[in-house]
Amino acid sequence: MIRLPNIRQNYTDTKRLVEQRVYHPYLLKFIETPIIDDDKLLILVSMLERQKFSSSDIQTYALTTMLIQIALDTHEHISNKDVDEKSRQLTVLAGDYYSGLYYKLLAQAEDIGLIRELSKGIKEVNEHKIIIYQKETIGIEQLMVSIKKIESAIFNKYSGYFQVEFWNDFIENFLFIKRLIREKRHFVENGESFLFDALKALMYPGYSSKVKLSEEQTKHLITICDDYINESKDEIKGTSQHTFINDMIKERIEMIMNEKQPIVKL
Repeated sequence: MIRLPNIRQNYTDTKRLVEQRVYHPYLLKFIETPIIDDDKLLILVSMLERQKFSSSDIQTYALTTMLIQIALDTHEHISNKDVDEKSRQLTVLAGDYYSGLYYKLLAQAEDIGLIRELSKGIKEVNEHKIIIYQKETIGIEQLMVSIKKIESAIFNKYSGYFQVEFWNDFIENFLFIKRLIREKRHFVENGESFLFDALKALMYPGYSSKVKLSEEQTKHLITICDDYINESKDEIKGTSQHTFINDMIKERIEMIMNEKQPIVKL
């Protein structure tokens, strides 16, 4: 039996492939450099690490799934930002370009089953984005569930297809924590974010986005976010003891658990 390269080698090789695909010279002249979430890529590679796949197969499946995640992130990015029309159109096209690469690569690999499953994940992500855009029509719990699903739906379909669903609880909480911390940081630095705009609409209906929140209101929104961060941290505290968690992910869990939170300047 051929001994597979270790997780670090597979991760490094896959990231290089992702960079080659998404850093298109022409697109980068007009749009912001796409963000490759290292943790999401690491999780995709790790889920197949102990399965009977060659390095080539691991890299192909992780690469294609990462492309569709980047496409979704690109479309979400443009939806949440005020930019000129040309940049908006090019960014939408960039997301479509990454989606096209995903379909092409999986079609070449003749894995229609994974295309079907990930397509269900895309549908689920978009449904939850619509729920959030409705804002006033949902509650805080549904808002947080939708944020969690937006972050993890693609990964849950991926794990289901490869029959490694035991990853799901960890993935959902880990990616949820990362997203909340990112939203909180953006809110602290800019006074707004995708999540906090929705929270404001829920907590203070009719409140104008142009009017600055009071100190008490700001603290309240931050506290809600912190409560959900801490709740998910409690969920993954014992995760590093699971046998399927490799050393690279253990390192990331520790960093996330100990990461300093942004402080609101009131």
